[in-house]
Amino acid sequence: MVVVSTATRHDAHDVADLMQEMDVFYGEQRRESSASKVDGINSILFGDQPCASALLAWHDSLLVGFASYSFLWPAVMSEKSLYLKGIYVRQGHRQSGVGRLLMARLSELALEQRCSSIEWTTDQDNQDAQNFYERLGASRNPTKLFYHVTGDAVRMIAASMGQR
Repeated sequence: MVVVSTATRHDAHDVADLMQEMDVFYGEQRRESSASKVDGINSILFGDQPCASALLAWHDSLLVGFASYSFLWPAVMSEKSLYLKGIYVRQGHRQSGVGRLLMARLSELALEQRCSSIEWTTDQDNQDAQNFYERLGASRNPTKLFYHVTGDAVRMIAASMGQR
């Protein structure tokens, strides 16, 4: 039986191990040490100013999936939304209901927190994920584009503010 719980500091090593698998799945070329991942997890989820939360799916003592999320504001009018940043289910446990359990718990949290919506993105070529989300009843939002900047682009934008 799979049990979904909220991540605690005690879970950081298990989350780091699962994230290593996720990095490989998504083709990440850079490798991060387990210790560095654990430090990052502890800072992001359990630091002085946590910026995310995570749900964990356990099959007995094996971490088989997780979902990371944050609350965003504003959403509709002056309400907030729950933003699902990532969901991952361990190879060998996919299509066993783990993802559905994680999404159900996220939906419960959104209702408890009076969120107006749950939002997320997925890779355009990840058809399995798209099929999963559509089976849940989610619809695509064709009016939105997703943007991001990294590395040098972030530094360039920050530097441009000093040139005013």
